Amino acid sequence: MFQVGNDHCGTFGTLYRNFPTREVLIEAAYRNELSKLCDAAPHLLESMPPERALREWMGRFIDYATAKLGMADALRALVESGADPYARSKEMMLDALTALLETAVRTGAIRPDISATDMFAALTGIALASGKPEQREQAERLLDLTMDGLRRPPR
Repeated sequence: MFQVGNDHCGTFGTLYRNFPTREVLIEAAYRNELSKLCDAAPHLLESMPPERALREWMGRFIDYATAKLGMADALRALVESGADPYARSKEMMLDALTALLETAVRTGAIRPDISATDMFAALTGIALASGKPEQREQAERLLDLTMDGLRRPPR
């Protein structure tokens, strides 16, 4: 590793040693964001009530979408080069959402008639409409509105 004073050349040397091309680095960064999102579901369910875990994960979905938006040009170039950074992405997110929704339904916190596919579509819509960092307050309001719609109506 090459390092001069407080310069970060050593970090860049390590990056290029582990990621020989820009495309490989971008794909790894995207997959890291995806893994952070999907791997959070079981940890959230262990540490908080299911309804709160679901809402927390929804906020993390917006974080993921915002990061993905920031990498859009690089990801587009990656796809054009023949790579498929999105392989299994939707499946992984649906698995995480299914676990969150099923747990929340089992405890009676939310309605049983919402599928992971429906929830994914709703979250994607919110991310498309309000996924920029400067729109975060709006995204949070829309996520809260979505949670209100998921709750079981009072009997």
